[in-house]
Amino acid sequence: MNLKKRERNLAYKLMAPAMIVLLIVALYPLGHVFYTSFTDRVFAGARDAEFVGLENYHRLLAMTVEELPPVIDDDTGEQQIDDDTGEPVYERPIRVLPRDPHAYRELTTFSLFGNRYVLGARTPNFIRAIGNTLYFTIVSVFLETVLGLIIALVVNSEFKGRGLMRATMLVPWAVITVVSARMWEWMFASTRAGFFNMLLDRMSLIDRAIPFLTFRPMQIPAMIAIDVWKTTPFMALLILAGLQMIPQELYEAARVDGASKIRRFFSITLPLLKPSIAVALVFRTLDALRVFDLFQVLLSRSRYSMASFNYYELVANRNMGLSSATGVIIFIIIFIFAIMYMQMLGVED
Repeated sequence: MNLKKRERNLAYKLMAPAMIVLLIVALYPLGHVFYTSFTDRVFAGARDAEFVGLENYHRLLAMTVEELPPVIDDDTGEQQIDDDTGEPVYERPIRVLPRDPHAYRELTTFSLFGNRYVLGARTPNFIRAIGNTLYFTIVSVFLETVLGLIIALVVNSEFKGRGLMRATMLVPWAVITVVSARMWEWMFASTRAGFFNMLLDRMSLIDRAIPFLTFRPMQIPAMIAIDVWKTTPFMALLILAGLQMIPQELYEAARVDGASKIRRFFSITLPLLKPSIAVALVFRTLDALRVFDLFQVLLSRSRYSMASFNYYELVANRNMGLSSATGVIIFIIIFIFAIMYMQMLGVED
């Protein structure tokens, strides 16, 4: 027992330097961001910061729903009808949304049970940024995981030129994100110089150019396409590492028992890949939720991700308190995703 205790104490002493470095490098900055998020600190400002409590979080996340009253025609006493669309006319959202003590701006309008409502927010750009980032993250990570698994299974098999294919598949991942964004910006261009528009026109599939990066419904799918092209090799590499750790004896035993390739995949490969897939999902989701460069380079201020909104609040508006609160919210969302992955995949270690 004394020997065991001495070994445990030695292990703690050997780990102490690494833990001290971790506390200094990681936990202290994180704690400072949490503290700053409760203040009105100005970036590169001379005045002292004041404690404002949850005001920054309320400013970012506060929303309200208000019913839009119908506009009544003075002559007929009935609700006005738009001459162009034939739709009933409702009061403008700006007249309905609260202005005091905090001003709310229109986020979206919707109909429910025959009534018209407006959803307002104190900072609608941030709410939209959350939606943009979650949409981008969920779709891109799903596609990258599925495609990465398929590529990993292919390059893990025996065939001539396997080494060359493994090296080649990493080229997109090795390209700097800003460079790949500019490259895809040219391919998505809505002019004759745009590769995809030129190709679709040559195939007589379109009558006019598609504005991939300026037409709002096409913007996020375009970002997803770029990210899938670039990051799928990273997912494939992580999953390939997990595949190579699976003992071949299991496959040989299953083959002797007459199990088909599909049965071997679902009974051996997929269960034993769960830890590797969980690690890949956590790493990739963490990166996707913090996506900045794609949105910054291609969309700038026309559409935000959470990270690009954070950048503009810090650099353009110099609002360090609000920027820190944004960073904390991103951290919490990433933490929730990590816990969900652990629970869904049944990974405990």
